[in-house]
Amino acid sequence: QVQLVESGGRLVQAGGSLRLSCAASGRTLGSYSMAWFRQAPGKERELVAISWSGGGTYCADSVKGRFTISRDNAKNTVYLEMNTLKPEDTAVYYCAGRQGVAGTARSNYNYWGQGTQVTVSS
Repeated sequence: QVQLVESGGRLVQAGGSLRLSCAASGRTLGSYSMAWFRQAPGKERELVAISWSGGGTYCADSVKGRFTISRDNAKNTVYLEMNTLKPEDTAVYYCAGRQGVAGTARSNYNYWGQGTQVTVSS
């Protein structure tokens, strides 16, 4: 079992920056693919970024160039650095994980955190 706890969400003005953290316990993350998803009110949960277990990252087109996913396996933590935030980035952000390789679909991930709210004001 892996427990994931997100933190770092808050209210920020458009153009600002935030760093979200996802702390894992129960397993070491080195063999896990980790992802960030987000869900805005009334919308489907969507993929934001992936950090694959074997190395390499992926960012959705909507955040490419603005968001960066990274991980510190020694600290068992995954980060999402968010820059040049826009009001449309407002959502609950979820950390998710899966042992081994994972794809972009939400169903690929079997471990989820409780989410952290990010609100971007215009």
